[in-house]
Amino acid sequence: MSIEIANESGVAVEETSIVAAARYALDRMGVSALAELSVLLVELEAMADLHERWMDLPGPTDVMAFPMDELDSARRPDTAASGPALLGDIVLCPEFAREQAKKAGHSLLDELHLLTVHGVLHLLGYDHAEPAEEREMFGLQNRLLADFRATSRDALATAARDDADSRVLGAVGLEGDGAEDEGGEPATSPGEPNR
Repeated sequence: MSIEIANESGVAVEETSIVAAARYALDRMGVSALAELSVLLVELEAMADLHERWMDLPGPTDVMAFPMDELDSARRPDTAASGPALLGDIVLCPEFAREQAKKAGHSLLDELHLLTVHGVLHLLGYDHAEPAEEREMFGLQNRLLADFRATSRDALATAARDDADSRVLGAVGLEGDGAEDEGGEPATSPGEPNR
């Protein structure tokens, strides 16, 4: 799956983490591994311009999704397909999202994860204009985010354990993922012939 990200917002963010959230949501939604997605982070002024031009609404917003025109309902990108699917673009505004994160009581990165998943769902045809649609989309969004956060926590815990194990093994002279000598051969016990 190809996910391109460009940060033109002037706000430093963990771009790899945003890509990871998008990839997780796309994987969980069963989107083809050949799919392509673009994520763009922009300044307030650029987002306000897009919001007015495409939605006819004044001022900036947090996220906008631009699905590719050639995708039609007969070939949604989250259905099995033989070729690549051009999903479209997600545009995020970190400056706008920062205020929302403060109000929600979580980090900017948590808010950007939420907005990324929200944008992915829009690209896949989900909407929240009607109450039933909103319940479906936001329920799915919340499940995806909870699962992504749990998976991310597990991966960090595993990496921390692996790092600690590596440091302990290094301290006792057993570096690497197994007891090996400098040539990469299994280390031998004293008195045991080298094979």
